[in-house]
Amino acid sequence: MNKKSLISITDFSKAEYLRIMELAADFEKNPNQKLLEGKVVASLFFEPSTRTRLSFETAINRMGGRIIGFSDAGSSSVSKGETLHDTIRMVSNYADLIVMRHPLEGSARYASEVSGVPVINAGDGANQHPTQTLLDMYSILKTQGTLDNRNIFMVGDLKYGRTVHSLLMAMSEFENPIFNFIAPEELQMPHEYKMFLKEKGIRYFEHKEFTSIISEADIVYMTRVQKERFADPIEYEKVKNVYILRNCMLNNTKDNMRILHPLPRVNEIHTDVDSNRKAYYFEQALNGVFTREAIIAHTLNLK
Repeated sequence: MNKKSLISITDFSKAEYLRIMELAADFEKNPNQKLLEGKVVASLFFEPSTRTRLSFETAINRMGGRIIGFSDAGSSSVSKGETLHDTIRMVSNYADLIVMRHPLEGSARYASEVSGVPVINAGDGANQHPTQTLLDMYSILKTQGTLDNRNIFMVGDLKYGRTVHSLLMAMSEFENPIFNFIAPEELQMPHEYKMFLKEKGIRYFEHKEFTSIISEADIVYMTRVQKERFADPIEYEKVKNVYILRNCMLNNTKDNMRILHPLPRVNEIHTDVDSNRKAYYFEQALNGVFTREAIIAHTLNLK
């Protein structure tokens, strides 16, 4: 397979999703596969990140690669006015692969068009976060045994939450998914994603609360209300604590149900949930290392 960038989750086919799952399981059994020896990966994080950046850097280190880049655009020539075009053109001369997070939607696609090496999108604004989606899918597969016939509850910030947008598109490739969207009026799933599901004949339902229906869920995907996406702080204050998952709410849920969260959390999952065996968000974060190893190996055609 030719080397290719991963910008949108739709850049990969269903067969490639399944290949990533297979590779991730292989890396979970043996994380230290030195497939990147002699290669350099540029890690360009134009906005803050903890899990995504560190799990990518862990993956690169475990694969024997070297890392260059920055975790704060203020420490790069961007602070001097250098354009994204020039930064990417320059960095692609130094590296075999670029991993990039940027606050502007469409920035990762643009970077892939001007780069001389493949680009992996580690999040571009409220648009897409495909590597998070693939680790979410791996987490669903591990906990459910299948990616088919799952009832997925998406809760919280569905308007700006790039992780739910990407996950919805990927899971729509599998058999008979059902989506339940739980969000306040201000943060509902954007119209284009609902139209996407309608065109594919996939069922979805919208709710203002979920305590009365949580017993139907296979996956509860909680999201943080993202303060940084709000222009008006008053609007953020109105919705920041609208949904809080507590341990007592899990009493009548399915035995196989698992709670996912892309993290960081603020108040949307109470700490009393952490000790419940259905809480899977910390294991989900660990799965990010294996999945990102798989994505790098697939992108560079190393396995």
